[in-house]
Amino acid sequence: MIIVTGAAGFIGSNIVADLEEDGHEDIVVCDTFGTDEKWKNISKRQIAAFISPDKIQKYIENNSRIIRCIIHMGAISATTEKDVDKLVEINVNYSVMLWDICSEFGIPFIYASSAATYGAKESELFDDESRDALHRLRPLNAYGWSKKVTDQIFTSRVASGKPRPPQWVGLKFFNVYGPNEYHKGDMKSVIAKLYDPIKNGERVKLFKSDRTGIADGEQKRDFIYVKDCTRTILWILKTPRVNGIFNIGTGEARSFADLASAIAMSLSKEVLIDFVDMPENLKGKYQYFTRAEMAKLRGAGLNINYHSLEDGIDDYVKGYLDSDDRYR
Repeated sequence: MIIVTGAAGFIGSNIVADLEEDGHEDIVVCDTFGTDEKWKNISKRQIAAFISPDKIQKYIENNSRIIRCIIHMGAISATTEKDVDKLVEINVNYSVMLWDICSEFGIPFIYASSAATYGAKESELFDDESRDALHRLRPLNAYGWSKKVTDQIFTSRVASGKPRPPQWVGLKFFNVYGPNEYHKGDMKSVIAKLYDPIKNGERVKLFKSDRTGIADGEQKRDFIYVKDCTRTILWILKTPRVNGIFNIGTGEARSFADLASAIAMSLSKEVLIDFVDMPENLKGKYQYFTRAEMAKLRGAGLNINYHSLEDGIDDYVKGYLDSDDRYR
């Protein structure tokens, strides 16, 4: 049995899809669904059981002997969330509860951290090597801070010899895009946002640059296709010697202009861009550059070839966005 929290969400539902394709039969979904169409993210999957997040502790206690791993993707993922008490309760305390119960029952634990922990580091690679480096990070928002605090709690416990799961891995996801992100609203990827207007021949909007030496639309991110993230998680599941916190990105920074061009190329369309002023609420909080240092994960033995931006977008567009059925 494998439990996936946040299993109906974007990355979580893609993990469930990969687990099923890999032959896992006892997949347990832990999530809330509400009244929107998030349920469609797992509508094609064969699920062994559903549990609500508030009942997971008792469920783990009752089934601890047959649980192979808990993959914890459930969290508030909105970088704009202002309710810090809510972030602490859901992103920090809930994660620590799962860590404690996995430590008690000897269950491997994989969880989502975030590249948002790095803040505005723009002149260097985002390095995941040093535990001490966590203390020097300055996230730009409360969401990033909640992920940093969680990482600090776990690494401090390991360093001091306190109980820990037999395998524990935190993944600092960079800019992930791909199928099943449609419910995320304004937090979905720029690829998903630009697809319809580019297909319809409309002009798209990208932010102007207010930095000397950086042209409009040349702000850069490390964009990673969700299928590469989930393939990596399956590799971690099969490699129990791997422990620690790792970046998960391509190791390459690409511009938003590149991204728009890749969508247009996949659709055989021309891209028409208007550059607009950055909103006041983003000024001073907007990252102009992200790029994952991947040496740590590669050094641990990962040898998966990730999609280029063009190949990932092409698979996303032709396989999902431009299909009658967008869901994986």
